Amino acid sequence: MSASRTERLLNLLIALLNTKYGLSRAVLRDKVYHDAGDNDIAFGRMFERDKSDLKQFGFDIETLLDHGFGSDDPASTRYRIGKESNRLPDVHLTPAEGTVLLLAAQLWERAALGSAAASALRKLQASGDLADVELPAGVQPRIKPAGQAFDDIILAMNGRHPVSFGYRAASTGKDERRLVEPWGLGSRFGQWYLVGYDRGREAKRFFRLSRMTSDVHVETGYHCEIPAGFNTRTELDSLSELPLQEAHLEVAEGRLLGLRKRAAREAGARVAGCPPDGRDRLSVPFRDSDLLAEELASYGPHVRVVGPPELRDAVVRRLEGAATFASRPAVEVRFPDAGPAPRARKRTSEDQLNRMLQLVPFLVHNQGLPIQDVADRFGISRKELLEDLKILICSGRPEGYPDDLFDIDWENEHVYIREHLELNRPVRFSVDEACALLTGLATLGGLPAQAGMSEEEQSGALESVTLKLTGAAGESGRLAAAVAGPPVAPADAESFDTITRAIEAGRQLRLRYLSPRRDSVSERDVDPFRLYSLDNTWYFEAYCHSKAGLRNFRLDRIEEIAPNGRPVSRSGNAEEGVPVKLYTPNDDDVVVVLELTRQGAGLADDYYAERTAVLPEGGLLAEVRFGNADWLPMFVAQHGGAVRILQPAELADVSAAWVASALAQYKQ
Repeated sequence: MSASRTERLLNLLIALLNTKYGLSRAVLRDKVYHDAGDNDIAFGRMFERDKSDLKQFGFDIETLLDHGFGSDDPASTRYRIGKESNRLPDVHLTPAEGTVLLLAAQLWERAALGSAAASALRKLQASGDLADVELPAGVQPRIKPAGQAFDDIILAMNGRHPVSFGYRAASTGKDERRLVEPWGLGSRFGQWYLVGYDRGREAKRFFRLSRMTSDVHVETGYHCEIPAGFNTRTELDSLSELPLQEAHLEVAEGRLLGLRKRAAREAGARVAGCPPDGRDRLSVPFRDSDLLAEELASYGPHVRVVGPPELRDAVVRRLEGAATFASRPAVEVRFPDAGPAPRARKRTSEDQLNRMLQLVPFLVHNQGLPIQDVADRFGISRKELLEDLKILICSGRPEGYPDDLFDIDWENEHVYIREHLELNRPVRFSVDEACALLTGLATLGGLPAQAGMSEEEQSGALESVTLKLTGAAGESGRLAAAVAGPPVAPADAESFDTITRAIEAGRQLRLRYLSPRRDSVSERDVDPFRLYSLDNTWYFEAYCHSKAGLRNFRLDRIEEIAPNGRPVSRSGNAEEGVPVKLYTPNDDDVVVVLELTRQGAGLADDYYAERTAVLPEGGLLAEVRFGNADWLPMFVAQHGGAVRILQPAELADVSAAWVASALAQYKQ
């Protein structure tokens, strides 16, 4: 859809909203389409397409017939859109409700639901209800969706289309193509699952996204429906956790302290005398071979899996994937733009029209904001915002008088709107917007209370804001039951409470911390700022006095933690970075260029790529800063063919040698 079509659709919408008795095709053709041609058939097709496009945005176009004439007479048919059509009902939120809603929206930092949550929040901000609500300092949970497959499946469920993908079955190990009607998407036991109807097997099936061996293709030529009353949480509750097994490993002497500690603590692992090659034999308990294989593959030549065979095969498969990708001919490293490239889904004029339908009510309720602030709120560039504003000021009612146009002024670098042409209220939530907020709120159920709220107050706020949004979402809320996020309650409650109390009291902490990358344990004195999570893995951000800088610590790698009796030397601020980042850039960072497959493209976001470029086959170039390049071979091996290093060349060679050395263990 071109920019001219965007403007035409906007003018058509305004014309139909601002007529009491309706407008005939002839009037619309002359005043909106400015078409004086003789081709009635071509105009009729264009008008019907435009009506269909407006309906996709939720605007129901009424057809009015003059008395005594039939619907097959275009001259007697008039069209209009009721002023209340598709308007978001007023949603009045208390400060506590606004706080938990903001937390729920922040859960989806990126991916399809991240953009949808941000869009939904802007609609609520247009009414002024969230103007004075800020993200609370201290605790910020987040969900990490399962890459591009997650986005594609959400898109398919939203559009009610089947999906197809390659899948490696756990029972047979065979890779087969599946055609599935997607009913639900949820997380259990650290894995994301698709629940749906497998058309080939004519039965409901569960599919782990980590076992998908190809991109997910949305079959837009077919239609399907989610069964009435379907609830993904209920379906996933029927899954049983995998049985406990033991991994038999040969580990390089003196290496992998974390793995050794886990084995000794959880399984009373036998560390027998060193085999001839100078290795120790460990038995490590596990349930999920895919999750453990990801970890073990990252250890490269420092560990060899003896059994069970399924685990061994999973590790070898990852290493072979990394080796194959590394051996492919290099692609040209070229970043055409100064900053990050657009996401895999290219911006369209539909996106632009949707944004303008949010922009007008947002400006009405937020007069005088700086241009750059408005652009930042909508996640677009200043140039894109100015293009939107230029289209708006040329759009209006069919009569075309000055008072019939949008009146917007931004000459003083601040944006004011004085005429809104009945677009002063946001449109209803889309399906994915409602899903993002309602699913986020459901996920927060087990989260400890935020600062300033008791458990009862937070629980009450969650319940009441969920009821309000469910009512406001209406039919668009149908997808919320089809998506189930992972639990975000911290597993290590004692460490969580210690850190929470220290943040509230402004006190330093001393901790013993295991660093798998350095394969060592160190003692630190830190000023804690805030706790945050990726799924159910919790971290805390702190100023580390021994490193003289910001660092992030995983709670499950803390061996001891307690107050050291001193006050913090500096305080954290939630506005210093929302959401908090796992990696803090420094002047001595190594700049690395990565090639990512389409399935691994989400790693560019995970590691805060400074520049990206989309590749012809759907992959991505990403320029990323790393504080320590020594662990990058581990990173490449872990992701098993989803990423390779292109620059620096010497680091690419080291990574390839690491993977080759790991594979050589299994060919002896």
